[in-house]
Amino acid sequence: MAIAVLLVDDEETFVETLAKRLTLRRFNVYTATRAPRVFETLDENLIDVVVLDVRMPDLDGIEATQKIKTSHPLVEVILLTGHASMEASLEGLKMGAFDYLIKPVNIDELVYKIEDAHRKKELQEEKIRRLRDQTDETADEAGSGASD
Repeated sequence: MAIAVLLVDDEETFVETLAKRLTLRRFNVYTATRAPRVFETLDENLIDVVVLDVRMPDLDGIEATQKIKTSHPLVEVILLTGHASMEASLEGLKMGAFDYLIKPVNIDELVYKIEDAHRKKELQEEKIRRLRDQTDETADEAGSGASD
């Protein structure tokens, strides 16, 4: 199944170009250029990785990272930053971002980061499945032991 990526940047041309390039590499790409659309897209779709510009007029990337990780904790966030906002990117990592890249972004490096972030997400989902299975087995054993 294709990795679902949400690209978030206020530069529409950048988002469109990057979306085309990622789509050619078999990613399932969603885009948002305004803050409200980011959270609508996350709520309406199964997104694996968000690629998020740190500086947008209507969206603070650090606050957005924190909100994303709170409401969708398994979604991984990759921050895009200019040289001037390196401190913001480091703050984003503290808020739970997977990693950051400096603009202009190299497409191969971005693809690698997205795939790596997706692997991390899959490992977390597998851990959760195992814990649920163990919990279900324990509950079943407890239930069957009570009727003996």
